[in-house]
Amino acid sequence: MECYFDNSATTQPTRNVVDAMVEVLTDCYGNPSSLHRVGDAASDKLQAAREALAKALSCDPTELYFTSGGTESNNISIMGAAHALRRRGNRVVTTCVEHPSVLECMDRLSEEGFEVIKLPVDASGHISEVDLNDAIDEHTILVSIMYVNNEVGSIQPIKAAASAIKRSGAPALLHVDAVQAFGKLPIKPASLGIDLLSISAHKVHGPKGQGALYMKKGTRLTPYILGGGQENGVRSGTHGMPGIVGLGAAVSELGDIDVSAAQVATLKASLIDQLSTEENLVVNSPDEFPYILNISLLGVPSEVLRNFLSECGVYVSTGSACSKGHRSYVLTSMGLDTKVIDSAIRISFSRFNTAEEVTYLADCLKRANKSLRKVN
Repeated sequence: MECYFDNSATTQPTRNVVDAMVEVLTDCYGNPSSLHRVGDAASDKLQAAREALAKALSCDPTELYFTSGGTESNNISIMGAAHALRRRGNRVVTTCVEHPSVLECMDRLSEEGFEVIKLPVDASGHISEVDLNDAIDEHTILVSIMYVNNEVGSIQPIKAAASAIKRSGAPALLHVDAVQAFGKLPIKPASLGIDLLSISAHKVHGPKGQGALYMKKGTRLTPYILGGGQENGVRSGTHGMPGIVGLGAAVSELGDIDVSAAQVATLKASLIDQLSTEENLVVNSPDEFPYILNISLLGVPSEVLRNFLSECGVYVSTGSACSKGHRSYVLTSMGLDTKVIDSAIRISFSRFNTAEEVTYLADCLKRANKSLRKVN
């Protein structure tokens, strides 16, 4: 039996997504910028994908820009906002548990002379609203906070960040990395006070190499990808139509995300219940986001457990797919013991996982806890 539980790293594209992508590779292959019938057909596909995404976010289609993925959306937002607003202030606020595509941008801004504040997190991976309010002052030009942490599933106080910006009188834009949250939590950027929002197709059963950026109407960024002026100059470059159409197809298939979340929550609760009698089991995730469960089997190194499960046909992660085997800075920032960190794995669900798969995963973890501990 094979069970895929690494959906926070990537998801399997659905059949409809693949079919939609093949169509624009073989039949509707025009450049949407071309002014003829073939180009017009491609342009219609481009607009349909934009409208599908706009419907999912309850925003205007003109507020959406297609990118190559979450990393590029984060880079465009952070670097573009900081450089556009640098005459109005110098402070940028983020957290210490952001994705590397955010943290490395912050390091670059620090090198350029910006004051970068990285908020700490507690043992559950949450920032403090008190710290957030203290950090945002009248000189703040950007606040960048991920909605859901990609390693443990902590949900950050996005509304509180928007309120803090408003209360301070700062000119700051609020950027939210919603790569893990999109398609799993209801997100309406306007009602949450979000100015910039990053999403990625391959986290919601779409293709890799495709993402999007929501930018509130009237927001101005300094673009850094220059060329033909596509995407209203925000992100120049010939449109990657297969990826864009694939994203649109994936979004159209999301269905009722509250229903999906409830189904996944049942699976997660079942797994925890089946493992409840296991000795040395530690749950590192807060109980709030159903799609991510970070656990440790104390005494069994993460890599050893991951490899054991892989041999069983069960696929999980030892952390973020971007961590490349290094000790998790997220779990370290949460103040967890090194024994917990070095034994941690991330189990991430999708709406397509089943109860049978969860039972098999639980059985494999029980066997690992028994046999691997003897070896180690």
